[in-house]
Amino acid sequence: MEIIEIKDEFIKLGQVLKLAGWVESGADAKEVILDGEVKVNGECVLQRGKKIYHDDVVEFDGKKMKIKA
Repeated sequence: MEIIEIKDEFIKLGQVLKLAGWVESGADAKEVILDGEVKVNGECVLQRGKKIYHDDVVEFDGKKMKIKA
């Protein structure tokens, strides 16, 4: 599982996917999120702007990432 460190209280889901290098653009992030391909803490999420906080786990394409402060 990858660990991504953020400086702020939260980061938006679309930004997480780009930061991890899992998608190339915001448009790509929007597409995979709306297609139901992304999970946060084990639940499918369809909101690109969903706030992701410390200790949340994001899953996409068989990969997992945990957000840390």
